[in-house]
Formats: sequence, structure tokens, C-alpha cells
Amino acid sequence: MHFLAFNILGRRIRAIPRMLRDKTVPKRKKALVIFGIVYLLLPFDIIPAVLFPVSFVDDLILWIWIIWYLREELDKYSGNEKREDLSRKYRGKTIIRDVEFEIKDEPDKKT
Repeated sequence: MHFLAFNILGRRIRAIPRMLRDKTVPKRKKALVIFGIVYLLLPFDIIPAVLFPVSFVDDLILWIWIIWYLREELDKYSGNEKREDLSRKYRGKTIIRDVEFEIKDEPDKKT
């Protein structure tokens, strides 16, 4: 059971760079990951080292929350398949081809 949890956690962590490169991911989600990286590198901590002998506890808590919060988004990128970014290819195009349709006029309703 523990191995499965570490496997899922590892896949989600490895999915972070792919998520950051995708242009369709909202900027607020990318900003959350960047904030986590910056906080990890900063020399100060929210929870002082006096309370916990290990100074990385607040960093660990923050990253557990970030990965939990982004779990659904990260799971999209945790597979081995590469997702193609179609945003550039179809930007500004509204043409639909090979679709059959019929337009019917609705009768006027008089009340």
C-alpha cells in the first residue's frame, strides 16, 4: 500500500514540468508551483526551526498541499503519452468540416 502511494506521488512530481510547459493550463496553477519552488529556495520559514528541529517541515507541508491541490491536473500529465499542444495549430480557426447538419425553421408560435 505504501509503495503505491509513493509511486503515485513520484508520478505527480515528475508530471510538474510537463504541466508547466502546457499553454492550456491556467496561469494561477502554474504560479502556485512557481511559488512553491521559490519558497523552497528562500532562506526563511513560516514555521521557525525552534518549534521543529528539522527546518524543512513547512516546506514539506506546503508541497504536500500543492500536490494534493493540483492532483487532478497532474494526473493528466503523469502518463507516458505526450500530449500535443493544439492551441497554436488551431488558433483563430472556426471552420468545421465533414459534419452533416440540417437547419429547420421553427413554426411561429402565436399566443
